[in-house]
Amino acid sequence: MPVTPDDAIAAIRGAGGACPGYRALHAKGTLYRGTFTATPDAARLSRARHLDGTPVPTLVRFSNGSGNPAQPDAAQGVRGLAVKFSLPDGSTTDVSTQTARLFAASGPDGFVDLLKALRPGPAMPFRLARLFATRPALLRALPVLAAAGKIPASYATIEYHGLHAFRWIAADGSARFVRYHLIPAAGVEHLARPASRNKDRDFLTDELNSRLGNGPVRFDFRVRIAGPNDSTVDPSAPWRSDDTVSVGTIEITGLDTEREHGGDIVVFDPMRVTDGIEPSEDPVLHFRTLAYSASVKLRTGVDLGAQAPDAGSSEPI
Repeated sequence: MPVTPDDAIAAIRGAGGACPGYRALHAKGTLYRGTFTATPDAARLSRARHLDGTPVPTLVRFSNGSGNPAQPDAAQGVRGLAVKFSLPDGSTTDVSTQTARLFAASGPDGFVDLLKALRPGPAMPFRLARLFATRPALLRALPVLAAAGKIPASYATIEYHGLHAFRWIAADGSARFVRYHLIPAAGVEHLARPASRNKDRDFLTDELNSRLGNGPVRFDFRVRIAGPNDSTVDPSAPWRSDDTVSVGTIEITGLDTEREHGGDIVVFDPMRVTDGIEPSEDPVLHFRTLAYSASVKLRTGVDLGAQAPDAGSSEPI
């Protein structure tokens, strides 16, 4: 029987995350404002409006991956960078990235099984051994997650990666599948474990706010174009293609002070695409929209139905 979003939320809770009033994962985060300006190469790859070279406003959220909103920033774990692009017609389109280069499993069921095996307790090693015996493909997720969990010196000094493939369609009708990568202009810098022990609980947010006082933080938005043998439906499968194109710059200028006050809820949904970009048939990608609806219910207590509604500039959810 296929897993449901409620199954995923329950598994996240069992593994120590998903707190009422917060996102199920990436519960601790901060919103920022900025702009995105595409390169000429972007317009050659896709007809999407935000890729035509005209600067567009962005809403950005940096986050820790845990469902625990009180997690110290020095804890090891995945970090996230989500971007909402505001289009000229008032609609929005979203990009969701994280420090893990690949997803842990090829489908939602494998991810939920992994979360169940990771429940804290003395039996966890035995559960993991049994899981890896029945799902050996999950073993390749361990080094990926370990690399993604290194402690950054700053949110501005780590690479973030899109887990899913999207079909970019150009004005001439040509199309190709791509994966997203956000590369820091400041370079990559992590902290050794001893250096992180004396850091404040919120040092990543504090450091980024201080850094922004000296000027914008920039990321190079790159896409990797799939080769003929690269899977566009399995987010846990690495790509062999190294055909990478820089498609623009995200420039973050300061804190956002307008959103998520009172009942305002912001959702960054990678399935919220726009003309010129189509989702692949990746089952995890399609499951995420359903999981976000369940997560919004967890945050608000309001049942929004089986699928999160489309949210334009007003973001009614």
